Amino acid sequence: MKFKAAIFDMDGLLLDTERVCMDIFQQTCEALNLPFYPDKYLQIIGRNAAGIEHIIKQGWGDDLDYPTLNAEWRTRYNAVVKHQAIPKKSGVIALLDWLKHQGYAIAVATSTQNDVAKVKLQLAEIDHYFDVYATGCEVKNGKPDPEIFLLAAERLGVCPTECIAFEDSNNGARAAVAANMTTFQIPDLVSPCEEVRSMVHFVKPSLDDVLSYLKLNVTSA
Repeated sequence: MKFKAAIFDMDGLLLDTERVCMDIFQQTCEALNLPFYPDKYLQIIGRNAAGIEHIIKQGWGDDLDYPTLNAEWRTRYNAVVKHQAIPKKSGVIALLDWLKHQGYAIAVATSTQNDVAKVKLQLAEIDHYFDVYATGCEVKNGKPDPEIFLLAAERLGVCPTECIAFEDSNNGARAAVAANMTTFQIPDLVSPCEEVRSMVHFVKPSLDDVLSYLKLNVTSA
């Protein structure tokens, strides 16, 4: 197999942020005397701001004061992620180094807002690996729609079929597959559902396992 580019999700794949975000959301619910529904929360993973709002309003009911909840959640979250490095997931540096050495163009396609995404990657000291960014605030349709992956490929100047995509969430994996990219899913908080497992090309337990596979089977175009 030969490819020209690699496109990465960020939260839960490159950085161990999903647990941080969920813990802060639970703290926010407690501060506002709201219930916390873990099963409903997990449905927002991989979504952009509009998708998150829709799911939370559905899960918490019509009486929810979403603007207040969202503002408090974002304030608490940004106080953490904009000022301290989030731990990198296992295998991140080794995989990025190998891809660069092979001559791949590399992009991030994340539902996170542009400014927050860049700060996270800078604090984690991996921002220099990425040639372009495609972020949630730049697309009309969030994951599982393929728009953000197509935007990343366009900015890299490559065809989607020439890209390997890496995702942790079901929504993200659906988006990458819909963009006609060879898709690796590396699950984080949410296990692959049967529908997505039947769609994606590879499911691997870690980026370390991804790298081992790529070294044996994939070269750059």
